[in-house]
Amino acid sequence: MAAGRSRKLVIVGLAVLALAGCDELRQKGTAPGGGSLEGFTAKQIFERGEYEISVDDNEEAAIYFSEVERLYPYSEWAKRALIMQAFAYHSDKDYENSRAAAQRFIDFYPADDDAAYAQYLLALSYYDQIEEVGRDQGLTFQALQALRTVIERYPDSEYARSSILKFDLAFDHLAGKEMEIGRYYLKRDHYASAINRFRVVVEDFQTTTHTPEALHRLVEAYLSLGLVEEAQTAGAILGYNYQSTEWYEDSYKLLTGQGLEMKMFGDSWLSKIYRQMIKGEWI
Repeated sequence: MAAGRSRKLVIVGLAVLALAGCDELRQKGTAPGGGSLEGFTAKQIFERGEYEISVDDNEEAAIYFSEVERLYPYSEWAKRALIMQAFAYHSDKDYENSRAAAQRFIDFYPADDDAAYAQYLLALSYYDQIEEVGRDQGLTFQALQALRTVIERYPDSEYARSSILKFDLAFDHLAGKEMEIGRYYLKRDHYASAINRFRVVVEDFQTTTHTPEALHRLVEAYLSLGLVEEAQTAGAILGYNYQSTEWYEDSYKLLTGQGLEMKMFGDSWLSKIYRQMIKGEWI
């Protein structure tokens, strides 16, 4: 089944075609839990699953698709039903079952055109749960790993570009969590702990949107500890790469208000990053 086929299957417009094939199922009361499906063909059961998707009953759709897989395990319909099962579970926000169905598809049909879509659904089963910054970061790491698999294994697929965008957002999410913890420590005057968190952002998540704030928070924390040269170096990085941000303006006022320049000093970890930027090695 071509990748385009699986997408077309979920378009509501195909529900019209599915209605004729599922009339008998509805008339005999064979909804999930209401009777046996063994007297129906794989096509009939599959089309009933399509119908349930068209009326937004994804939970029942997943059950019909799973019945195709159970009753006709070695058929072409079973393969088509398995990818649709993963889709239906995901639409129902049943991420664990969606992930399981997608992984089965990848295991059973690794060379199929829809394997890329199955891997993408698997990645989404993690990604769609990390919207809130306070959630378990393990989900974010798993989303990153699964999205990277889509990008590396299926670079020419239509899902690669979306995976790259989501990878960047998930990466930004991890940096956001470090910032959240760093701010917590900073507000409680635990400067060393705060610095450690902001350093992680600057060193490991420098391509994210959180880097300018992390540098400003380092200026604040280092000044609070009396480590003036480190504060000035953090300010120098802001001035070199993030001068248009509010965080640069805040650090500039903070440093110049104490008669200090935004200037690189010494051989600290920050000064090494500053030199990397000057040499064009900043990534």
